[in-house]
Amino acid sequence: MIKATWNGAVIAESDDTVVVEGNHYFPRASVNADVLCDSKTTTVCSWKGTAHYHSIIVDGATNTDAAWYYPEPKSAAAEIKDRIAFWRGVVVG
Repeated sequence: MIKATWNGAVIAESDDTVVVEGNHYFPRASVNADVLCDSKTTTVCSWKGTAHYHSIIVDGATNTDAAWYYPEPKSAAAEIKDRIAFWRGVVVG
């Protein structure tokens, strides 16, 4: 079982992650939506498409843009549709 934790809280947990470029993409249903806050940030990957971000809020602390996802990934990255990955201090393992 792979977990994503930050600030003492489990953010996501699944045995069905997809690893792309060293990042575990969790099924959206396995992520605790209560700690996610939508962000206006986007970035573009040449082969995956446009990434959108969530900030994570746990016990009043905010980790800005620490989660990302591709709502409409390019065909080469279709396997990460409806999945979320983490960085910026979120421990995944």
